[in-house]
Amino acid sequence: MTNSHRPHPTLAAILLIWGAMLPLPTRSALAQEAPRLNVLMILIDDLKPTLGCYGDPHAKSPNIDRLASRSLRFDRAYCNQAVCAPSRFTLMLGSHSTASGLYDLSSRLRNRHPNAITLPQYFARHGYQTQSLGKVFHIGHGNEGDPLSFDRPHFHDKVIEYLDPASTGGQLTREEALFTNQKLREIRSLPRGAAFESPDAADDDYADGRVAAETIRRLREAKEHAGSSGEPFFMVAGFVRPHLPFSAPKKYWDLFDPSTLPLAAHQDLPADAPKVAGKRGGEIAAYKPVPEDPQAPFSEALQRQLIHGYYASTAYMDAQVGKVLSELDALELFDSTIVVLWSDHGYHLGDHGIWTKHTNYEQATRIPLLIHVPGITQAGSVTQQLTETVDLYPTLADVAGLPAPNGPQPISGLSLKPILHNPDARIRDHAFHAYPNAKLGRAIRTDRYRLVEWKTPGQPPESAELELYDYSSDPHELRNLATDQPQVVQQLRAILNRHPEAVPR
Repeated sequence: MTNSHRPHPTLAAILLIWGAMLPLPTRSALAQEAPRLNVLMILIDDLKPTLGCYGDPHAKSPNIDRLASRSLRFDRAYCNQAVCAPSRFTLMLGSHSTASGLYDLSSRLRNRHPNAITLPQYFARHGYQTQSLGKVFHIGHGNEGDPLSFDRPHFHDKVIEYLDPASTGGQLTREEALFTNQKLREIRSLPRGAAFESPDAADDDYADGRVAAETIRRLREAKEHAGSSGEPFFMVAGFVRPHLPFSAPKKYWDLFDPSTLPLAAHQDLPADAPKVAGKRGGEIAAYKPVPEDPQAPFSEALQRQLIHGYYASTAYMDAQVGKVLSELDALELFDSTIVVLWSDHGYHLGDHGIWTKHTNYEQATRIPLLIHVPGITQAGSVTQQLTETVDLYPTLADVAGLPAPNGPQPISGLSLKPILHNPDARIRDHAFHAYPNAKLGRAIRTDRYRLVEWKTPGQPPESAELELYDYSSDPHELRNLATDQPQVVQQLRAILNRHPEAVPR
């Protein structure tokens, strides 16, 4: 065919060819399209809902309470795994650990999912400047976090920190070594550090004070940068207290009378619960003067010291969060910034005789969650919607006006945007979580029940050990009812089976 006989291209085809020759929009071009909401995420380590806004009469948390008065409070939010590193992976990937296979403190994200697009990476691809400070991803236990997730180098600070030389004897302690990736094969030979200290110190003498100060500096920079470029920010500030050791300035310890703080009323494991579900010792035994024998009882005096330290550390952290929130107001950014406050998991303070986390029980899995979205959330509102950590990735994308994320990693969460508009709306009938022990415990929490199925992935259902708790009649999980209520177990297992079989550990 000669040129004179070739068909003329249509206008649509010409426009398609011409469009393909144009350069893709740059990040700066995306940022210039229209003013968009910034994102500030505040991540807190080991914080159960021991806060005034959650009804704890002993807590001293005026700053987080103030944020709650301006946000939507989630009363039934749950982490997807009560372990620091996996819980943070579920947030940053939007994937259950049972789908990602990232179950452990030493799990490395890029070894398992080299092409994953994390939450901050997703925002960066849509024109946001992303940065992180403090404890965001878990660094330690052989884990290096995920440097690919943020535009700027991570502002790292300590998790295990002491000011009093008597707390360490001037030596590298077990937990310091774990969290700084030192002598990982020699941990048991290292001395234990103190479980608590209360020196007369300034806030910035500890890591959370320094993280707050740097976050304030970065917020000022971000506002100035946005003024010249139009580029919104996605900033994550991670605070480590009340993670052990309970190191906090004396003035925060002085806020409490330890004799008035409540001891756990029920310090035995649930009756008829399988052995695999329980816990003794663990992380807490790495600190003195805690008994190293996992079966040894804690004296009442030690329990009061630990609980006092937890509340004092929470009060100290709350003060640092307050500095950041006050700066957000001073910069007139609150009304143009999505603010999320989240904890990676809950915490046992002696209930069931358990200390710290690493279980499937209520105290380890229930977390505080506050979300403020300008123009959407009603100040001081509350929802009973069952919510999971994995929901935050699709939610933040949705309320920021970004397309729904689709991986390449599995996206397990749902957007909470309908709940942000209407706290009485419902998008799910349960929350899912898991914990790997000798077997893998997959669990669902409904309004009334928790069912836990302990089995090895791939093994038949009849090999499972089961737990069932009825929170309407047994709010403290005193007895496993799985044998007594087979019909309820059957109904709840049908819900649990909506979730895919877990990826092997």
